[in-house]
Amino acid sequence: MIPLLFLVVFAEGVVAFLLLVKIGPLRELVIKGLDQVKVGKGPATVKTIAGTMSVILLSNFFSIVKIQNKGAKIGTMTPMDQVLWRTHLLEASLMGFCLFLGFLIDRMHHYLKKLMGIRGTIGASKEEIERLTKEKMQLKEKEEKATNEMKLLQKEVSYLKENMNKLKLESEEKDKRVETAESHVAALQKQSADLLLEYDRLLEDNQNLQTQAFGYRT
Repeated sequence: MIPLLFLVVFAEGVVAFLLLVKIGPLRELVIKGLDQVKVGKGPATVKTIAGTMSVILLSNFFSIVKIQNKGAKIGTMTPMDQVLWRTHLLEASLMGFCLFLGFLIDRMHHYLKKLMGIRGTIGASKEEIERLTKEKMQLKEKEEKATNEMKLLQKEVSYLKENMNKLKLESEEKDKRVETAESHVAALQKQSADLLLEYDRLLEDNQNLQTQAFGYRT
C-alpha cells in the first residue's frame, strides 16, 4: 500500500505543480480534467475515496497510539512493534499528505476557475470600455462637427442680418426720396395749377381789353 500512496502523492504533487505554474497548455488540460472529475458521479467517488482514506488514517493513528501504550507498559517496544509503528506512521503521514494535497488541488482548481471567470469578465468589460470609448470619440467628433456647422450658420445669420439692415436702411432712404419727390411733384402740380389760373385770368383780361378797344373804335 505504501508504494501506491507514494505514487498518489507524486501524482497529486505533479497536478498541484501544474496548477501553480503555467507550462504551455498543461494547466488548461489539468483544469479540464478536474472539471470532468467534478461532473456526474466524480464528486461522490472522490468523497468516498477521501472518506475511506480518512478512516484508514484514523485506524493507523489508533494503531500507533496502541503500540506506544503497549511499549509504555512493557518499558520498551519489540522489533516487530517498532516495524509496525514505523509502517503505520509512514502510512498515516502519506495518507494525511494525500488528503492535504487533494484538498489543496480542489481549492486551487476552484479559485483558478473563479480567476478565469473574472479574467473573462474583465476582458468583456475592456471590450465594452473600448467600444464605449470609440462611441464617445465618434460623438465628440459629431459634436465638434455640429459646433463648427453652428458657427458657420451663426456667421451666415450675422451676414444676412447685416444685409437686411443695409437693405432696410436703403429702403428707408428710398422711401424718404420717394416722399421728397412726391412732395416736389405736389408742389410743381400746385405751381402748375396756379400758373394755369393766372394764364386763364390773363386771357380773360386780354379778351376784356380787346372788347373795350373794339368798342372805342366803333
